Amino acid sequence: MRKQKQITSSIIILALIFAAVGCSKFLDRPLENQTKSNIDYTNLSLMYQPVAGAYSVATRGGYASWVHTFLRTSQSDDIIPYTSYPEVDLINQFQYGPAIKSFWAINDFWSNYYGVIIASNGALAELDEFGKNIPSGDNDNTKLLERYKAECRFWAGLGHYWLSRYFGDVPILAGKGSLAPAYLDTVHKSSLNDVRKYVMSEMDFCIANLEDARPNQAYHKGGVTKYTALMLKAKAAMDMAGNDNASPMWDVVLDCTNQIISSNKFSLFEDFYQLFKKPGKLCDESILEFMYSDFGAGSGDIVTSGFNWGAWSNLYLFQGPDNKYGAPINGPGWLVPTQKVVDFLTDRKDSIRLKTTIQYCGINGDPNTYKLTPDGDTVSGNGARKKYFNGKAYFPKSQMTSGRNDYGANNNIRVFRYSEVLLMNAEAKIRKGQNGDEPFNLVRKRIKLNPITNVNLDQLLDERHAEFACEWWGERFNDMVRTDRAATQLTGFIKGKSEFLPIPQAQEDRNSNLK
Repeated sequence: MRKQKQITSSIIILALIFAAVGCSKFLDRPLENQTKSNIDYTNLSLMYQPVAGAYSVATRGGYASWVHTFLRTSQSDDIIPYTSYPEVDLINQFQYGPAIKSFWAINDFWSNYYGVIIASNGALAELDEFGKNIPSGDNDNTKLLERYKAECRFWAGLGHYWLSRYFGDVPILAGKGSLAPAYLDTVHKSSLNDVRKYVMSEMDFCIANLEDARPNQAYHKGGVTKYTALMLKAKAAMDMAGNDNASPMWDVVLDCTNQIISSNKFSLFEDFYQLFKKPGKLCDESILEFMYSDFGAGSGDIVTSGFNWGAWSNLYLFQGPDNKYGAPINGPGWLVPTQKVVDFLTDRKDSIRLKTTIQYCGINGDPNTYKLTPDGDTVSGNGARKKYFNGKAYFPKSQMTSGRNDYGANNNIRVFRYSEVLLMNAEAKIRKGQNGDEPFNLVRKRIKLNPITNVNLDQLLDERHAEFACEWWGERFNDMVRTDRAATQLTGFIKGKSEFLPIPQAQEDRNSNLK
C-alpha cells in the first residue's frame, strides 16, 4: 500500500478534485489526466506509478465510499437503511421520483464511478508514453507494460459493470478517447447488454495479460490477477444470462469458473466468522479486496477508504452500533439487518452464518440493556428499530491496533470471494442440466451444514442468499432481479420500473443524450 503513495501528478490532481467536489459532477471535470506531469517517461522503473494511482482512486473513494454503500444495499430485503436521508428510504421502497433523481448521493455515485474509469483511462494514456520509450526487443518491459495496462483496464471494466448493474443503460467510456471534453458532453448511452459484452471483452484482454497468481501471491500483493478478471467476466455473463437456462452465457460462466477452480490456487477460509475480520484479510479465498492498513502503528499514517471524509470515510464505521458505551465499537447504526434475514438464517439452522452476519444490540434493542459480542465487546441497545447491527462490518476491539480508535479502519473490504465462484459454477451446471453438488457442498461444508444431493436452483439461490447476506455489492437484490423474483419478494418493486436507479438529473441536464 505504501507504494500507492507514489502516484503521478496527474492522478494526484484527480484525487484532489475528488476530495474537493465531494457530491458533485462527473461531466464537469476538466482533463485531469491530460495535464502535464513531471514524470520522466524514459525512466521505465517508474512505469507502475500511474497504475498505483488508478488503484488509489478506485479503492480510496471511487468504489468504496460509504455514500454508495447505503445506496447499493438499501434495495435488498436483508437491510433496513435507517440513515439520516429520507431519500434512501424512498429508494428502499422503490419510489424513484424527482427527489431521487436530484439526490446528491445518486449524482456522487455516478460521478465517482465514472471518475475511476476516467482515472484508469488516464493511467493508460501515461502507460502509452512509457511504451514509446521501451527499446525494440525489450520483451520483459513490453510484457510488463501489457500487464499494467490490463490492471487499469480491469478497474475501468469493473466500473462499467457496476454502473450498468445499478443504472441499466449507461455510456461506455472506452480508452483515451473518453477524455475529450466534447465526447464527454455528447456521449450516448449503450444498452445494458452491450455494456456487459464490452466488460467481457475487456476482461479477455486482462485474462491474457494479468499475472497467473492469487492476489496474495501477486508481485504487488493484493493486486488484481488473471483470476480476478475471470470472475468479473463470469459475473457479467451470469447477469446477461439472467433466468434463461438455454442462454449460451452459462457456458461462459462455467468455463471461467472452471478455470479458477482447476487452477488449484484458491481455497475457502476455514473460519467463516473470522473471514471478515483481521485473520481473513487477503486470505487464499480472496479474489478481489480493497486494501487498507494502519501499518500496525498506534499513530501516524493510515490508509482507509474515502477522500477527506474524516471518520465517515471508513465503510465500516457508519454501520457500527449506536453504542452508549462508546468507542471503538460505535457508529450511527445505519444499514440494519432485517428481521426477515435473521429469521431466514435461523430457520435454516445456519448458526455460523447467523453468528457472523447478525450482531445484537442489547436485549430486543432495549437501550437499558447490553449484549456481549462473541469477542466480548459490550454493545448497548439502540431502541426497538435497531435490534441488530451488521456483523460482517463488525471489527472486534481485540483485533484493533493498540492506540487506534478508528473502528474497522485496519480492515480490508471483501469484494470477490472464492465461495461465489463455487456457487456460480454450481448454478451454471444446474442451469445446463448437470450436477452441481460438488462445488455447492464445498461451501456448505465450511459452515458445517449437511450436504445436499441433486441440488436444485431454489436451493442454490437460498445458499447464495445465506452466504452473501448483508454484504455491500447488491448481490441479493441483483439475484432477485436476474431470476425474475423481485416483484414477488420485494414490497413496492414493479417489474420494468424498479430494476435500476434513475440517472442523476444533473447529468441529464448536462447531456440530453442521457435521458
